[in-house]
Amino acid sequence: MMARSSSAAAPWGVAAAVDDNADAELMTGEAVALDVRPTSFALRGAGAAIDWIVYVGLFIGLLMLIQLMAGSSGDEALTSTLVIASLVISIVIAPMSVEILTHGRSPGKFAVGARIVRDDGGGAQTRHAFVRALSGVLELYLTFGGIAALVALLSPRSKRLGDLLAGTYSQYERVPRVVQAVYGVPSSLADWARTADVAKLPDRLSRRIAAFLHQAGAMTPTARIGIAVELAQEAAAFVSPLPATSPELFLAAVSAVRRDRDFNALTLERRRLEGVTAVLTGLPHAFPDR
Repeated sequence: MMARSSSAAAPWGVAAAVDDNADAELMTGEAVALDVRPTSFALRGAGAAIDWIVYVGLFIGLLMLIQLMAGSSGDEALTSTLVIASLVISIVIAPMSVEILTHGRSPGKFAVGARIVRDDGGGAQTRHAFVRALSGVLELYLTFGGIAALVALLSPRSKRLGDLLAGTYSQYERVPRVVQAVYGVPSSLADWARTADVAKLPDRLSRRIAAFLHQAGAMTPTARIGIAVELAQEAAAFVSPLPATSPELFLAAVSAVRRDRDFNALTLERRRLEGVTAVLTGLPHAFPDR
């Protein structure tokens, strides 16, 4: 059962803090929380700029091709039709087709590590790509990204107008590599670690604690203490009883305890599987060598 500590028992003077990134957790229909990260406003802007350059460049290339064709034909009506068709292809059909074929990506999204998904976390479909491409004519090309930037600044997930209409958002897929814990249980907390109830921490919190322990030596004293206190407050909700020690030693002990217990559980599971491997893979009655 998950350990919960009261605010009175917290040795750092305040109650366990609530994760500020809770909005990034996506709840599926089966009540399973998915740890996802929306793409930031800056990255979305960079990706949109790359896409804008690519598709406008495509339009310019088509115009040059039409110019060469018009020199030989001299038909102004045909030229006008081809120009309009090239514009539609460049800013509507091409972005929609690329997004469909790449399952929610584009040249700009490839560059920044993003992907368009539905609000429920599922893959975007043709209708989503069509709505986004059609609305992009107004918010990305006619206003040079002004409407998209304004709407994204007011949206918690940095959605542009096309995302609001289509029910999609940009998911950031380049999750930082999990930093391996290098700390053991401090000697002053060895007795506490033998009996402490340390529940499994959320993945995001575990990564933040591991990253802090790895980088603490390079931080300024003020930042180091502040971040340690903040992380200790969040981790305190999963630990009982709380030891009377500094926040940084507490984080090192919690990280080491969870690492050791998870390793022991996986080792025990592996041994049990190895014990039944012969039964699962062998043939009954030593067939066919009996």
